[in-house]
Amino acid sequence: MLAALASVLLVATTWVSAVSAGSCSVPSLYSATITELTAGLDGGCFTSVDLVTAYLARIDDVNSELHAVLEVNPDALAIAAALDAERQAGTTRGPLHGVPILVKDNIATFDQMNTTAGSYGLLGAKVAEDSTVVAKLRNAGAVILGKANMSQWAMYRSSNSTSGWTSRGGQTYGPFYTHMDPYGSSSGSGVAAAIGLSFAALGTETRGSILVPASKNNVVGIKPTVGLTSRHLVIPITERQDTVGPLARTVLDAATVLAAIAGVDASDNYTSAIPDGGVLPDYVAAASNSLNLTGVRIGVPRNAIESDLLYGNVNATVILAAFEAALDVLRGLGADIVDPANFSDATHTALDNSLGSSALNSDAVNCASGFISGLPAYMAQLTENPHGIASVADLRAFTIADAREDYPDRDVLSWDVALALGYNLSSPESAAWWQAGIDADAAGGVTGVCNQLGLAAVVIPTEYAPTWASSPGLPAVSVPLGAYPDDVPLQAGLRELVAVAPGIPFGISFVGKHWSEATLIGIAAAFEAATKFRDGYVLGPNSTVPTTDLADVIAAGNGSASATSTIRATTAPNLSVATALPPPSRRLLPLLPLLRLFGTTRSATSPSSSALSALQQLYASNVSDLLASSSTVDPEVAKKLYPHLLKRIVQLQ
Repeated sequence: MLAALASVLLVATTWVSAVSAGSCSVPSLYSATITELTAGLDGGCFTSVDLVTAYLARIDDVNSELHAVLEVNPDALAIAAALDAERQAGTTRGPLHGVPILVKDNIATFDQMNTTAGSYGLLGAKVAEDSTVVAKLRNAGAVILGKANMSQWAMYRSSNSTSGWTSRGGQTYGPFYTHMDPYGSSSGSGVAAAIGLSFAALGTETRGSILVPASKNNVVGIKPTVGLTSRHLVIPITERQDTVGPLARTVLDAATVLAAIAGVDASDNYTSAIPDGGVLPDYVAAASNSLNLTGVRIGVPRNAIESDLLYGNVNATVILAAFEAALDVLRGLGADIVDPANFSDATHTALDNSLGSSALNSDAVNCASGFISGLPAYMAQLTENPHGIASVADLRAFTIADAREDYPDRDVLSWDVALALGYNLSSPESAAWWQAGIDADAAGGVTGVCNQLGLAAVVIPTEYAPTWASSPGLPAVSVPLGAYPDDVPLQAGLRELVAVAPGIPFGISFVGKHWSEATLIGIAAAFEAATKFRDGYVLGPNSTVPTTDLADVIAAGNGSASATSTIRATTAPNLSVATALPPPSRRLLPLLPLLRLFGTTRSATSPSSSALSALQQLYASNVSDLLASSSTVDPEVAKKLYPHLLKRIVQLQ
């Protein structure tokens, strides 16, 4: 515990390129990779508390405009301090030790945060334990930084709502153009990963909700095989298609998170199908591709690309030109491009679940029957259910009655259809539709053409990919491919969200057979290394990105990363007063150094004066000697970070 408090001595925030301090290199959080963060943490250049402080400040910088984060974890700084103490004692749990990660608001956490799928219907609801994927992240040493905004109920409510809108969090916007459509229900997760509001984020996908936010937000998204990652205590649409996966800035970063969350879980029987007795491939090694794809056969399903099975509005001319160039890159890496590798006409028809389709199909029936069965099953696991919602009918009634849910402007057609259809997961009709989708894929979809033509994967622009992976539960990886040029005509979609505009990115996806994640990751890593599109992406004048960064935090603490390491190693604070405090005050402890930095400048009318008073009481006690050796803070840096301090203290009260 002594080391934990010592590790919080420095708190404060860098900008576009890495900053060197002695032998340390401090990365920009806009682009920081797991390799850079691990090196800095292991080398004592900064702490997990520094990272959490910087990421929280970055969220504060932009969240009033982008609405990407629904809430932050009030215990994040204390958790980071404890992980710093472990590191100081010589223990690290792996590459994610002390690294902050956001999770989508449908992934349950057993802490002070809510898990609501963006709805007031679940505000205040409690679970008895973490979701399995969150428990795995915590065991790997990650700091759960907060909950990312999303499309309410994972976009399974309305026919006329928008990606990224929730009643609790408002409309998420993409960061690369004003009022940019963030796309997909994991929209907040995609935005957060894109501009460094956390190292990475967890999303979920039923159809397109990891792949397309990754594409539009210029990051990597891995949609795992259904069953590779547990869905225990993840608010469902349907167990037949739901999967949890990472969004991150590089393939290696995403693979590192996937390695931490994948695996067999007794609470999700789909995970029992993981091959080789549940022993996983080395996804991190797969991401360390040597750029050699010699002999790797990759198919191009032209009839899927030329169809109207698109996810959202696109400028197909621009995307397809970039896609053709990408095929040349893959050929240059030695891949054998099989072109065409078309899906069968029967499969094309069977999997036709485009956004405008009103006909029943495997995807639609899976979602309807899955939600009818899955929502009550999730609700039954709650230890507190403030509104007594136990069924889809109950949820519908609450949503219609509560003005905050924006009904009837945003309808409840998805639920109306599910209730009218009358299927649940036990219905023979539902099972038949599910099997039809699997059979269609095996006969002439991704699985079929891979088997028939000896392919490792198919490659397709990401906006065309979700249809072919969703109902069969197949894996896919999306990586950045390009961005719209300055002269592209603007296109706006529902509620005037901008879908096509200068600088809005788009991606390319590699889709494979069940359990082929390691192969897909290897191909994606080779393509990423050859193109480095994200590295060369230039932010446009309409972009919204944070201004606070890790170097600012370090500068506010002592002005030099090398100097701070000495202080952390030699300071032994007296915790006699701190440990006697009630838990709420104890959670304020990690902010103590910032109190000292700003104590002489705070306003007497500060809205958080009670919390500041509590901290001042701490400071006046024995703990003050912890800070005795820290130097004066640059007034400009102090001015920049002060609002973040106040906001964080209010949240911790």
